[in-house]
Amino acid sequence: MNAVPSVAADHYIRIHGLSKTFGDADDGVLALDDIRCTIRQGSFVTIVGPSGCGKSTLLRILAGLLDYEVGNVELDGQPIHGTRRDVGMVFQSSILLPWRTILDNVLLPAEVLGLDMKKARERAMRLLHMVRLDGFEHKLPRQLSGGMQQRASIARALLHDPKILLMDEPFGALDAMTRERMNLELQRIWMESGKTVVLITHSIPEAVFLGDVVLVMSPRPGTLQQVLRIDLPRPRSMAAMSDPVFASAAAAIRERFSHAASFD
Repeated sequence: MNAVPSVAADHYIRIHGLSKTFGDADDGVLALDDIRCTIRQGSFVTIVGPSGCGKSTLLRILAGLLDYEVGNVELDGQPIHGTRRDVGMVFQSSILLPWRTILDNVLLPAEVLGLDMKKARERAMRLLHMVRLDGFEHKLPRQLSGGMQQRASIARALLHDPKILLMDEPFGALDAMTRERMNLELQRIWMESGKTVVLITHSIPEAVFLGDVVLVMSPRPGTLQQVLRIDLPRPRSMAAMSDPVFASAAAAIRERFSHAASFD
């Protein structure tokens, strides 16, 4: 039986008036300026914006890796200040430890958090099955492709059963064909896990394909310029990219950033 969330599902993640400055008030750099949005529980949210607009800063604040002084950021009604056990993080690089097997890499959060290792191992094997790495649990990272390594890093991020999964350009280093396959895989993993996912990407097609909602940010200082709801049925195949809804959403984002050369 699922626990009843303490706040409305539509306001599972709440960001209100968030601003972030690096450095002192007089000559510091304003990275984020008055960000306001809510994220629905179980949704898939993507964030796009020019390089340097504060996307990663926002994600690090949600992860509790970076503090803030202005505004409020809440997860399930609780303020986010400092690292939390209920957040999982996936980076652009899989950052798997090269001397540990895939299974031992996935088990790393259990060791750090002091979880029951027997239960953690059972969950790790279920997650490796979910990300389609059955039979690779005793391989070393160098024996896997880049896409397989990222699937392992997703399993690792889900091991401690976090409430949200944060992803910072997880497929940016992959070739185009592998990236498309990973988009399909990530959609399947998200639908099976039921997690709330927030993903940063520089790819407009990726943002539209994966997102229920796309948050469009301005050049620095990063502000939330647009919230696009993507009304495409799930699960989505690559054929969705030829759908008029997809084309319209992608065109709206490109038009807003037609002068930003940093987009794919």
